[in-house]
Amino acid sequence: MSLQKAWSLKSQTSKGHGASKGKEREQRTLIRFKTTLMNTLMDVLRHRPGWVEVKDEGEWDFYWCDVSWLRENFDHTYMDEHVRISHFRNHYELTRKNYMVKNLKRFRKQLEREAGKTEAAKCDFFPKTFEMPCEYHLFVEEFRKNPGITWIMKPVARSQGKGIFLFRRLKDIMDWRKGTAGKKVTSVETQATRANVNPSGSHDTRSSDDQKDDIPVENYVAQRYVENPYLIGGRKFDLRVYVLVMSYIPLRAWLYRDGFARFSNTRFTLNSIDDHYVHLTNVAVQKTSPDYHPKKGCKWTLQRFRQYLASKHGPKAVETLFSDMDNIFIKSLQSVQKVIISDKHCFELYGYDILIDQDLKPWLLEVNASPSLTASSQEDYELKTCLLEDTLHVVDMEARLTGKEKRVGGFDLMWNDGPVSREEGPCDLSGMGNFVTNTHLGCINDRKEQLRQLFRSLQVQKKASS
Repeated sequence: MSLQKAWSLKSQTSKGHGASKGKEREQRTLIRFKTTLMNTLMDVLRHRPGWVEVKDEGEWDFYWCDVSWLRENFDHTYMDEHVRISHFRNHYELTRKNYMVKNLKRFRKQLEREAGKTEAAKCDFFPKTFEMPCEYHLFVEEFRKNPGITWIMKPVARSQGKGIFLFRRLKDIMDWRKGTAGKKVTSVETQATRANVNPSGSHDTRSSDDQKDDIPVENYVAQRYVENPYLIGGRKFDLRVYVLVMSYIPLRAWLYRDGFARFSNTRFTLNSIDDHYVHLTNVAVQKTSPDYHPKKGCKWTLQRFRQYLASKHGPKAVETLFSDMDNIFIKSLQSVQKVIISDKHCFELYGYDILIDQDLKPWLLEVNASPSLTASSQEDYELKTCLLEDTLHVVDMEARLTGKEKRVGGFDLMWNDGPVSREEGPCDLSGMGNFVTNTHLGCINDRKEQLRQLFRSLQVQKKASS
C-alpha cells in the first residue's frame, strides 16, 4: 500500500473534530481554534473576528499544533472536511537538515536523467554536505581533496545555533566522534536538555521557538562553509523568507512579500572560527552578545535589503538574485513532493534561511517547519502579526475565497501545479520568453488596501450570484 493511501485510511473510531460534514465550502461565522503557542500567533487568533478559543479536549476546527502532538495523535484523529492543522505529517523530509539534503540530491539525479545536466544544475544551491557519522569516510575523502578550507558541523534536528561549530582539522571531527565535541558548543547553548529537542524545526512550548524532534542518536551534517558571504557594514547576515504550502499534490505554494535579514553583531573574519557572534546570525545567539541592543536588534526588512542591493548593483542584478531565490523555493518543494504525505487537512508555513555570497549567489541553509513567531522588536511583531493574519486569510477557514486568487494580502501565489504568471489570464509557457513569475519578495506590501479590495470584490460577487 502506498504511503498516501495508508495515510488516507484513518480509523473511523478515532476521535473526531469538526461537526458539519458536507458543508466545507459554506461560509462559516464561528471557527473554534486551538494552539499551545503563547506568542504572536495567540494574539492573532484571539483577535480574529468569529474565532473562539477551545482548550484541553474541546472540539476544534483549526489547530496550530506542535509536532509532538502531531506524532502522538494525528494518526488517530478523524477530521471533517473543513478542519485544518498546521503541519504535514512528515514535514521533516524538508525540515530536517539531513533529510533535506538527501531529497535534494535524489531530485537532482532525477532531473539529470529526465531533463539533462542544465536543468539539474538548477539544484546546485546547497553547499557540499555529508551526513555524520554514516558518511564519515566519504567526508574524509572530500576533506583531503581541499585541505585548509572551512567546514561547519550542524546537528540535524536542533535550531537557534545550538550544537554548531566550525573546523578546519580532522582532529576536531575525531574529538566529535569520541563525544567530546560538545565542549566546543556550550558557549552558545543554554544547556537545553535533550528532552526538549524536537524534530525538524518545529515549536515546542516546553522551551522556545524553532525546537526540533527527539531522535535516539544525534546525527550531524558536515557542510562546506561559505567562506565568501556577502557583507553589509563588514557583517555577515542571512535572510528569513516565508513560504506557505497549502497542498503538495498538486503543489500549491505562496510566497510572502515581507521577511528580514538577520545580521551578526560582530564584523566578519575567518581568523576566528570559534567566535559564534561572527559566524552565526541566529537571534538566539546574537542577543547574548555583550553589545547587543534589544530595541535596535540585528534585522533589516527585506524591502530595505532589496533597495540597498539595487543601489549597489543595479535592479537587473537584484532581479536575477531574487529569481534565483524563487528557484530555490520551488525546487526544494518539488524535491519532497512525492514523499510528503499531502493530506487535505494540512498546510505548512515554512521559514527558509538563505545566505547570499559575494557573487550574489543564494545558498539554501535550512528550512524551518515552525519559524519563530516570537517577536524580537516592535517592527518584528508587526511583521509577524501581518504574516499570520494573511496566512489565515489564505487557509480561509471562513470559506470566503473563490480559489482563483493570485494574491491574498502579502502572499503571492507562485506555484499552482505549475508556475504562476504575474499577467492576468492564461499564459503560453512553451517558450517561457516573456514569462514573469508571480513573486514580489522584498517589494512594497500594500496588504491592507489589497485585502480591502479583495473582500469587497468577493462580497459583490456573492450578492450577484445570490
